[in-house]
Amino acid sequence: MEEKRGFFKRLVDGLTKTRNNIVSGIDAIFNGFSSIDDDFYDEIEEILVMGDLGINATTSIVEDLKQKVKEQNIKDPSQCKELLIESIKNEMNVGETAYEFENRKSVVLVIGVNGVGKTTSVGKLAGMLKDQGKKVVLAAADTFRAAAGEQLIEWGSRAGVDVISGQEGSDPASVVYDAIAAAKARNADVLLCDTAGRLHNKKNLMNELGKINRIIDREYPEAYKEILVVLDGTTGQNALVQARQFKEATDITGIILTKLDGTAKGGIAVAIHSELGIPVKYIGVGEKIDDLQKFNADDFVNALFDQGGASK
Repeated sequence: MEEKRGFFKRLVDGLTKTRNNIVSGIDAIFNGFSSIDDDFYDEIEEILVMGDLGINATTSIVEDLKQKVKEQNIKDPSQCKELLIESIKNEMNVGETAYEFENRKSVVLVIGVNGVGKTTSVGKLAGMLKDQGKKVVLAAADTFRAAAGEQLIEWGSRAGVDVISGQEGSDPASVVYDAIAAAKARNADVLLCDTAGRLHNKKNLMNELGKINRIIDREYPEAYKEILVVLDGTTGQNALVQARQFKEATDITGIILTKLDGTAKGGIAVAIHSELGIPVKYIGVGEKIDDLQKFNADDFVNALFDQGGASK
């Protein structure tokens, strides 16, 4: 529980820029309007869109808010804040099944363009799973980025897990092949694969992921497959564009959103979820190994509005 509170505090601190971007404007609306009318809703809409929540999510949140105001016969704008917070939480709930792979023998492919914190996220995820008592094997299958292998080996030793790697420039699929053999031999619970994500050449990316997926299906059919995309929260709408492109290339099951501590665009977590129907499953708010945590809609929105403490 102490650890949970610690992360909540870091989340509150990390979302400061986003909060300043959204919440001060929202508060000004709630305090500045004497009645609930179209202008009131328009202003809320504008602030949420400016906060990178995206058109889809914003429309859905505001419609939900209107519905609640009507049902509860609310007349005072200041009473709408709690309802708005509730509507945003509803929009983002990922549900219990989001982490199914943690309870099964699984292969997790992690993709993402250079610079988003992909290899770091794989290392942190390995540490988190190890702490849960899972046996984890890492595959250094991002063989095109110089030093990605060494970086992963470094994270592997921090997390205390084995890393299977190939030569720089070697075929990523062959590294995954070797890693599957190692995961089976060691009876690993989770095989985490750091794979390339060169979006500038989508055809190559699709071919590469197709090849890796075929090897997993053939060599490890009993494994539950999860495909996570790492996105940099500081890039806002650009992260949404990347997520959309990756979705075209492969079946994405979740998002890891990094660098939320350095951005005013944290609302993008809401947009991605809503626009693409892909849940944000993990968020990162710093450099340390425990700065990657499961996404919790209640905690995220509470931290965004600086409301109370962490949920249980």
